[in-house]
Amino acid sequence: MKRIIVAIDGFSSCGKSTIAKQLAEYAHYTYVDTGAMYRAFALAVKRGLVKEPIESIPADLSITFLKTDHGQHVCLNGEDVEGLIRTLEIGNMASEISTIGLVRRFLVAQQQQMGQEKGIVMDGRDIGTVVFPEAELKLFLTASPEIRAQRRFLELKDKGEEPLFEEVLRDVNDRDYRDTHRQESPLRQAPDAIVIDNSELSKEEQMEKIINIFLQHIQ
Repeated sequence: MKRIIVAIDGFSSCGKSTIAKQLAEYAHYTYVDTGAMYRAFALAVKRGLVKEPIESIPADLSITFLKTDHGQHVCLNGEDVEGLIRTLEIGNMASEISTIGLVRRFLVAQQQQMGQEKGIVMDGRDIGTVVFPEAELKLFLTASPEIRAQRRFLELKDKGEEPLFEEVLRDVNDRDYRDTHRQESPLRQAPDAIVIDNSELSKEEQMEKIINIFLQHIQ
């Protein structure tokens, strides 16, 4: 069977990362969480490693991935920062920073290098349109803002935070607007992407559907 590039795009809190991880594990492919890369960059800005306004990026800034017993973690300059980047604050920073062309070009170049040998599953906002427009399989995930906000709300509560649902919903809508209206690589569905609305799908139903689509594309 041929090895391909799988590009998964979609709105925030659609479960892109979960699906991408599961598909990569099923196919024995490499998984790349591009959202984690933007979050790590946001942490670098918060720490002052990248100066604002962002007009240059330090040559020694390193964002890499590390395989651990608990899955793939993102590292900033060699430090495992997985546990530090999954907050609402860093998520908002990453969403704003991702609108900056210099940042996107810096990270897109790294992402394209990761996929040179194929056999990769990558999720994000512009994978099928900018990073890998030639990807053999493109998926576009969506769900209603209310359902996505509820998912995010429960995730934050599980982490011990005390979010307000109204604030989480507002954040989801704000991120949707930024993602779809930014000048640099806006979120949009690639013409040849397969759309999956998972508003009413269980995780198992969604995974079964995606695996069937994947198998059709590697014949």
